[in-house]
Amino acid sequence: MRRQRRARGATVAEFALAIAIFLGVVFFVLEAARALYLWNTLQEVTRRAAHAAAVSDFSNPAAMDGVRQSAILRDSAGPLALGMPITDAHVRIDYLSLARGADGSLTPTPIAAGALPACPVQARINCAAHPLGGDCIRMVRARICAPGAEDCGAVAYQPIFPVPGFSLTLPQSPTTSRAESLGFRPGSTLCP
Repeated sequence: MRRQRRARGATVAEFALAIAIFLGVVFFVLEAARALYLWNTLQEVTRRAAHAAAVSDFSNPAAMDGVRQSAILRDSAGPLALGMPITDAHVRIDYLSLARGADGSLTPTPIAAGALPACPVQARINCAAHPLGGDCIRMVRARICAPGAEDCGAVAYQPIFPVPGFSLTLPQSPTTSRAESLGFRPGSTLCP
């Protein structure tokens, strides 16, 4: 009788240890799979954002909000599915001009928000007059950045299951696309 009780107690202790290890491995695999999913999805998010921004009216805030929301596979503001903390606010779109260096090379240079043309028609006029000017939008870049940061701050990965001592920074996943219409339509009038 005593031997049976000890055997039952040992079985329960072994089972508890085995289930704890098993659940730890399962949670680790789930978290690793989610991190890999997020890592790969962010590249697709920036690709979608850069392509859509290259053909959308950059001077229309509602259109740009729609570009960011569409990039994270949503119709409204909110988080990326299974991708917390990434939301449409994390998608940063920059417009780039080409600057010629002293050695003759062309370097993509971000255009400050205050120096952007007022509308797509003005952007087309600027590029026709000065193709390498600082106000000619030649490329569009999309990145994943911390919202509100002046520079493109890193975004920390938020695990679903708390893992002590685990920290991971999500990639910016920059994607650059050639500027296309930027929302210009033939027959459009010059901006006010």
